[in-house]
Amino acid sequence: MTTTGLDAERLAPRLLAPNQPGGRPYRGGAGIAHFRGAPAGTDDRVPEDFLASTTTLHGDPEVGLTRLPGGPTLRQAVLDDPVGFLGAAHVERFGADPRLLVKLINPEQRLFVHYHPDDAFARARLGSDLGKTEAWVVVDAPPDGHAYVGFRRPVPVEEVTGWFERQDAEAMLAAMHRVPLAAGDTLLVPAGQPHAVGAGITLLELQQPTDLSLVLEHRAFPGLDEQAALLGLDLATALGALDLGSLSEDALAGLVQHPSEGFGALPQVADPYFRLEQTAVRGRAVLDAAYAVVVVVEGEGRVERPHDALAVRRGSVLLTTHGHGPVEVVGDLLLLRCRPPAP
Repeated sequence: MTTTGLDAERLAPRLLAPNQPGGRPYRGGAGIAHFRGAPAGTDDRVPEDFLASTTTLHGDPEVGLTRLPGGPTLRQAVLDDPVGFLGAAHVERFGADPRLLVKLINPEQRLFVHYHPDDAFARARLGSDLGKTEAWVVVDAPPDGHAYVGFRRPVPVEEVTGWFERQDAEAMLAAMHRVPLAAGDTLLVPAGQPHAVGAGITLLELQQPTDLSLVLEHRAFPGLDEQAALLGLDLATALGALDLGSLSEDALAGLVQHPSEGFGALPQVADPYFRLEQTAVRGRAVLDAAYAVVVVVEGEGRVERPHDALAVRRGSVLLTTHGHGPVEVVGDLLLLRCRPPAP
């Protein structure tokens, strides 16, 4: 679809400014500022940058939404022209929902042990059509970068109940796989798997567009009492969304990539939830027409628009739409395109 006039301008590629809700339960955000080339702020509780977000924080009607420069929220813009933003095939399958949330995440302290519900649990218990499977792309990490993912052995529900009641974080972590992470690594975290991110890592996160987290380790994190940690559920019900089984070494190896250079890919099992594509631009490249959150992870260049061009560099975040058509990129840079599931 080719657009002209106002439609062409409205659907043209645009740069996205940081969108970091404050007052989060854990410290962070300096790594995001560093990656995006912005001055570090004074608020140390802005560890999440919601990119092209049509999703709000759980229980809030507005916080988390991306607001387009001089215009409405992205959510409203998509509702006003779903085919222009998302394409007819996507709208026929999913409606006016991008089916994607992308974040930059940078905890400056180890992130709490938590997990996310799958679609069935979210529908049955939390009033949401979608749960939250997510994937991480590491854009920066300290020498000892790591995360904890999945249980190394089957864990009885009574044992997890005891951990929660005692807030025994050491026991939780001891039962989980410790996964080393460096820049370029990728890791898929299926719904239900317990996980925690180590301090100092900066992640690009692709996820289903909800803010549904069930937190096992809450006592040391401001604003997370038991009710907030369990999204208002009782503990026995909330633990029904936790995968208590053993995540085998082979299964874990299928979720993580440690490339020798560049950035890893996501396993095919991620495709029903989101897609990650890499494009190396060495002079000139054309991106196919698509709704996508495009993150520059290396180099610099420019993105051509109908009447001008956008200068981009490492840390730039760009929103492209299906209705604009192909996008021409010039320079020497590496792009990660975060896309919804295929319709």
